[in-house]
Amino acid sequence: MLKLTFCLRRLPNFSLSEFQDYWLNKHGPLVRRLQPALRMVRYVQAHRLDGDFAAGMQRARKAPAPFDGIAELWWTDEETFRAAGRDPAAREAGRLLLEDEAKFIDLARSPLWLNREQVIYAEADRPC
Repeated sequence: MLKLTFCLRRLPNFSLSEFQDYWLNKHGPLVRRLQPALRMVRYVQAHRLDGDFAAGMQRARKAPAPFDGIAELWWTDEETFRAAGRDPAAREAGRLLLEDEAKFIDLARSPLWLNREQVIYAEADRPC
């Protein structure tokens, strides 16, 4: 599996709840609609929790400011990913996604990278 990890920071005009609502209820359905052209096999949004518990962990570890969320996109393999990049329909889908992302994501402060997971431990009988 090939995975794209995208660590998101919201634009300053969005509160965390507004950002997460747009991401889940507007952008999420757009990704789902464009999935066939993009040839993804999985898309997951990890929404940051806000509050005392999360802030306490951040303070205890002297951690930097957290991301507002993480998007994870999977393809079966590198060739599938590359084939999608050569497909005009997939390129158009990518353009539409980027256009929408610019409405709510601070793209300049939101790193992304391709990766392969190296599973160290996974309990077989628990769903992910």
